[in-house]
Amino acid sequence: MLSWFPVDQSSTLYQMLHRVTEPIIEPIRRYMPSTGMIDMSPLMAILALLIMQMMVGMLVAPE
Repeated sequence: MLSWFPVDQSSTLYQMLHRVTEPIIEPIRRYMPSTGMIDMSPLMAILALLIMQMMVGMLVAPE
């Protein structure tokens, strides 16, 4: 989402967020088809993390 705003890419905050999110988003970006100017890989990463959270929750506290 930082790409939507004029942000200095050499700033410490930008560099930190990039280092934290790229290991998760880059593998998804490699396998997703290009949708033009919109990068859907962050949305897919969020959905994957939510699904994993639900799965772990089901394993830890089954109903």
